[in-house]
Amino acid sequence: MLLALHLRDFVIVDSLEIDFGAGFTVLTGETGAGKSILLDALALVTGARADPGVVREGCARADISAQFRTSESIESWLGERELSGDPGVALLRRVIDADGRSRALINGHPATAALLRELGEQLLDIHGQHAAQSLLRSDGQRLLLDGFAGLEAQGRQVASAWTAWRTLARELEQAETHSRELALERERLQWQATELGQLKLAQGEWEELESEHKRLSHAASLIEAASGAAELLSDNDGAIASTLHQILQRLRPLVQIDERLKDAFEMLDSATIQVEEAASELADYASRLDLDPERLTQLEHRISTIFSTARKMRLDPGQIPQELERIERELSRLDASRDIEAGRARLHLLEQSYRDAANGLSQARRTAALELQSGVSELIANLGMAGGCLQIAIEPADPGASGIDRVEFRVAAHVGASPKPLSKVASGGELSRVGLAIAVVAAQANPVPTLIFDEADAGIGGSVADVVGSLMRRLGDSCQVLCVTHLPQVAARAHQQLAVSKHQQQGRTVSRVVALQRADRIEEIARMLGGIEITATTRKHARELLTQV
Repeated sequence: MLLALHLRDFVIVDSLEIDFGAGFTVLTGETGAGKSILLDALALVTGARADPGVVREGCARADISAQFRTSESIESWLGERELSGDPGVALLRRVIDADGRSRALINGHPATAALLRELGEQLLDIHGQHAAQSLLRSDGQRLLLDGFAGLEAQGRQVASAWTAWRTLARELEQAETHSRELALERERLQWQATELGQLKLAQGEWEELESEHKRLSHAASLIEAASGAAELLSDNDGAIASTLHQILQRLRPLVQIDERLKDAFEMLDSATIQVEEAASELADYASRLDLDPERLTQLEHRISTIFSTARKMRLDPGQIPQELERIERELSRLDASRDIEAGRARLHLLEQSYRDAANGLSQARRTAALELQSGVSELIANLGMAGGCLQIAIEPADPGASGIDRVEFRVAAHVGASPKPLSKVASGGELSRVGLAIAVVAAQANPVPTLIFDEADAGIGGSVADVVGSLMRRLGDSCQVLCVTHLPQVAARAHQQLAVSKHQQQGRTVSRVVALQRADRIEEIARMLGGIEITATTRKHARELLTQV
């Protein structure tokens, strides 16, 4: 259930906080006051696509927060994704910058818009004022039926099976058409794989070969330099280490006389130790370094072979192992695509898998269609279409990502009329009633904690409006219902009424929302009944409407 909505710098709202109660709540006000803006905010905070145009003019960002009471299933969903917050409550937040960037948070944890959308689908269901227009499109009618029956998962399975089937079919067609070209390509790759494979060059081996070759080709110079340096440091007359020892011998007694020589003495002492260690290291290096002409010859031959092959392939020698892996992967792919008979067998299995999934979806649609048309027919009769009924025809269609069905909603508007396609016979008012009936029946079949209707009662008036109001209130007994309406008969049936209005503030237009008490509700419903001039008669009528609840 929606508990609260907070907006800052959103469209024409500077700062607004609304608390919501259980049951049936209506939002009323003049056209353009900002009623639908609140529903747009709820859509955004539950994952709708962000648009920088919603940021209030002259502001850096819009900030939307919504607090919901949660159920055990939603708490479990949050816990699985490490998005839990205070027990029993979920806080959703969306921040949209003027430059188009947006951020989403769930209980203070960063989240994606996709996660917001997934959570939002479990928290509320918004029926927009133009939702009835989807009834005029065949694909819209199919989606409405699937949504009513909860067939989205089956639909995704069918779409996935269709994609796999048709993708392999295209690959096989390409393989059969270009079999000669593929054979030549495989022959070229196989030659390259053989040439590179013969080298048996391991990852990183080229760098090691270069390093060893450089060392062996300069071995004589390295040995001579290391040995000569070791001798200069410590192994001959006048060596540096010997000279340093003599200096230390002279300074040692003088340090006892003047301690200011101590630092210099200690540095020379340390230098003597380091010189002797360096001389030892150089002598050891020279003794371990061998002149190995045979190994050098082997290295030069291998390096020459590798370099020659790399130049032939237009590669850097160090890239040979990665290139061989790539070629082998490509050969595997070509081998798989070249096996036409195996591909055809696999294609048959994929086609059968698709048809099984599509037939299962079709059967589920037919079962759901009977339930939906029965519930809607009963409702539209109460909505001023006495004797009217809805018929949902499901006819075979060419296989596709959505299955093997063509769904068509047909309506008979009165007794004795034959059902005909909705797009051809329904008036605007009839379309609104059918759309509202479908929304109500679908909501009862797949309940979510909060249902929102954005002028879903457009095109309805008179006694039918009383029925709509009663219907909304009855829905409010089992879940939270929010409705934007211009009908006083509907507003009077609400448990709670919020009035939305526009005001001028410091040269800017801002929107305000106020929860109305009974006296204020009488005035607001009287305005909805009587227009600009509110009379005693319209107030009396407003009281009567509220009394009928």
